[in-house]
Amino acid sequence: MEEKEVRQTLNDIRDMMSKSSRFQAVSGWSIIIIGLYAAVASAMAAAVIGVGDWLPGFENLQRFAVLNTPSRIRIAALIAIGLFALSLLTVFVLAIVKSKRHNLRFVFDKRMFQMLFDFFIPLAAGGLLSMALVMQGHYGLTSSIMLLFYGLALVNCSHYTYPALRYLGYAELIIGIIDCFTMSHALLFWFLGFSVMHILFGILYVIMFDSKKE
Repeated sequence: MEEKEVRQTLNDIRDMMSKSSRFQAVSGWSIIIIGLYAAVASAMAAAVIGVGDWLPGFENLQRFAVLNTPSRIRIAALIAIGLFALSLLTVFVLAIVKSKRHNLRFVFDKRMFQMLFDFFIPLAAGGLLSMALVMQGHYGLTSSIMLLFYGLALVNCSHYTYPALRYLGYAELIIGIIDCFTMSHALLFWFLGFSVMHILFGILYVIMFDSKKE
């Protein structure tokens, strides 16, 4: 009986250490909102580059889907930068709200900076590669690269927060790989990865983690 109690105590201590070193303030609502942002950004991008690359059945409008003019490239880049900045702000604001509501730990300590570093390294690499391809006029795999490197970034930082976050990363990787071998529907896959998957995963995240007090 004493041995079982010792093991249970050790398990409890291990769980407490894991929770104390894990960034739990990520809100599932922020993931859902990012998905909604991405849906709006997809619609804006479709308006900029045309709908031929947006939905199957509109291939006759493909002549409007041209992204080789400087003005359209600038607009598309501004949409992407704006989406990223707004998403980052939303994550931090809702994380602060959740941490206060559930008395969770939210400090910019060494562990948080390490998590951000591990997240932004793949993201920055993918962003720079995408920028280089666009500048050289190679647009075909841009959406695939965004999805793949974003998926890697999520998997890379998932061990600092809820490990379930890696499944969103896996989903982004799968969609990105499929996108690599699919012609003419890059924006559709971008929408599926950054909007639909975020909304679905965010709902599950809210049910699994946000609905209970840590």
